[in-house]
Amino acid sequence: SSDEHKLNFKKSKEACLSYIQDALLQKQWKRAAEFLTCYIESLEKDYSREHIGPSEMIWRIGTEILWHHSQSSMKEFNCFMEQMKTLGVKRYLKVCLEHVFHLLCNGKIDEAYQNLSLAESWRFGEQTAIQDKEMKLIQAYRGLLDYCSWSKQKNILLEHGEDEFSDLAVEQEMHGYFRKAAVNLKEIIKVPGVWDVFVKCYVDLLEFYGDHNEAHQVLNEYAYNSKFPANPNAHVYLYQFLKRQGESKKSLISALKILHDIVPSHELMIDFNTMLQKSKKRKRRRLGLEVIFAALDYAGWKENAKAWSCLARQVKQIVISEKHLDWIKQEWHSRKDWWPAFHFSRYLAKRNWQENKSLSYEKALVAGILLGKDCKYFKYVSRQGCKAQLKRFRMLKKFVNRHNLTVYLRISG
Repeated sequence: SSDEHKLNFKKSKEACLSYIQDALLQKQWKRAAEFLTCYIESLEKDYSREHIGPSEMIWRIGTEILWHHSQSSMKEFNCFMEQMKTLGVKRYLKVCLEHVFHLLCNGKIDEAYQNLSLAESWRFGEQTAIQDKEMKLIQAYRGLLDYCSWSKQKNILLEHGEDEFSDLAVEQEMHGYFRKAAVNLKEIIKVPGVWDVFVKCYVDLLEFYGDHNEAHQVLNEYAYNSKFPANPNAHVYLYQFLKRQGESKKSLISALKILHDIVPSHELMIDFNTMLQKSKKRKRRRLGLEVIFAALDYAGWKENAKAWSCLARQVKQIVISEKHLDWIKQEWHSRKDWWPAFHFSRYLAKRNWQENKSLSYEKALVAGILLGKDCKYFKYVSRQGCKAQLKRFRMLKKFVNRHNLTVYLRISG
């Protein structure tokens, strides 16, 4: 019966898709291609009128196979993508974007630009308005390629100097790329979203032509506009711009404070801690201690010699002055149950000593202050340092022994 035929046909389609999925997961690209061919052929015999067509599935699976298949060529990929563009207007611009990404990954810059220009001129009734976001992306990536061309011309100009007659033509061409890039890049960053690469390129254009106020405004908007998603990079770009412009420490600290709140493990926390430690304000120095303790909570910082040096320096200053030991106590209170095993085990002491003696010195100083002279890490490193007759390790041992009882009792509570 026709109902039975439809049921069997549906089961066979589902089975075929299952085989394709299995082949993709096992990276069996040739097998996946064979099953996809069978699936496409079976669809030609499918007379059912399902609401959701299979065109997007074919596009995504086919793209994945062609990307990885050992016998796939650029010509075949281009042909496949052109066919996918005709399967449905709803996905036309998305397919165009993916095609462009593939061309860029293969170094086909001119072909990618041509495809973007064609996509930008595409119109299809109401679909044009519905796909407004995709169209903005098309324009943005075209602006990105115009920026790349501008950057190339700029480098040529800088290499040749300003005395040659040929520079005038290069400069005019460069300005032409600047105008086209600036228009499209400016438009995309008005839309709430994460536009890191576009923002960086647009700011580079503005800075080169001396429009620092506009660049500052763009970065402020990108970092602080509540309509945009929280983005650590936005604050990084703002901080780097402010630093290039020689802005005040207050502005730099303000930018990094927000970055610290979002990503306490960011690599710029070293810079942040250094600035805070140098401050004359007690509140900032207190924050500096908090910042470096928080960074060292993360595994990626365990063997960061600079970070341990920052912490050791500030902790040593506090111990010598005997002021603000309560700062150390407050930070140590939430860490005393897990930092000893995380940072100060005998195994780590042995490994750190073998791999990086400067790191082991800084960590031993911190361990001795926080856990006392009986700490496994401190005992091992100080013993090895004294055996090797290294003067600073003998001084380290004396320092910890001298301040051990007073400091340990006060911070341990």
